[in-house]
Amino acid sequence: MKKQRLPLYIGVTFVTMLFIMMLISLLYTPYDPNAIDPTNRLASPSLAHLFGTDNFGRDIFSRVMEGAKTAFLIGTAAVTIGLFFGFLLGACAGYFGGWIDELTMRFMDAMLAFPGILLAIMLIAVFEPGMKNTVIALGIMSIPAFARIIRSSFIQYKSYDFVKASIAKGGGAVHIMVKHILPNAFSPILVAVSLSFSGSILAESGLSYLGLGVQPPDPSWGRMLKEAQPYISSAPWYVIIVGIVITILVLGFNLLSDGLRDVHDKKA
Repeated sequence: MKKQRLPLYIGVTFVTMLFIMMLISLLYTPYDPNAIDPTNRLASPSLAHLFGTDNFGRDIFSRVMEGAKTAFLIGTAAVTIGLFFGFLLGACAGYFGGWIDELTMRFMDAMLAFPGILLAIMLIAVFEPGMKNTVIALGIMSIPAFARIIRSSFIQYKSYDFVKASIAKGGGAVHIMVKHILPNAFSPILVAVSLSFSGSILAESGLSYLGLGVQPPDPSWGRMLKEAQPYISSAPWYVIIVGIVITILVLGFNLLSDGLRDVHDKKA
């Protein structure tokens, strides 16, 4: 194992571990994640309940598994929105340049000047809390980062000889962008996707902690942290376990992003 690829391997391990947990939760959970058992409140971890139970007697392990679906679903949807619109804006700005580039990037700069999490809170507060609005808000929040990265790649590669040759042969703008530039810009985009995924998961957890994200009874790791807060002394495992799960997934995507960047830099 090469030392420089260690972050990549660790990141893949962390993400894969929780992804498998999410896949299993689609078919099986030890208990109903929303089943309340008042007689078994705040039970400590045991063979019957691996992660213990929460303040309503619900099995924490089952809710963590169910929460993994929420995390991956929101992360995937938010990144898809950000990547789609970020690609359209960044590719056009980088390839065509001129007033299109100037107008697009000034708009992106204006969005970046406003803290992303505050923008998400504002959008959700104006409409209403819930999974759909959380996805839209987080997707909008990630557009500027994708647009800037994609624009830089398109500016770099549009001056290469193979692009100029395609233009000389009469290739259309869309054909050149998709066929010639995009494959070469794939590595930095993949790094940005991994980093945006971890940011979206962390932002969703924060919004759910504030009560603005996923609403009950749907499990969310951020909301579970909020529910565990009053019992940090009497049931510390509740806070610790959920916090560790969030940390593992966010750290996994961050390490994955670092590893992909190192591999890309080595090839460059």
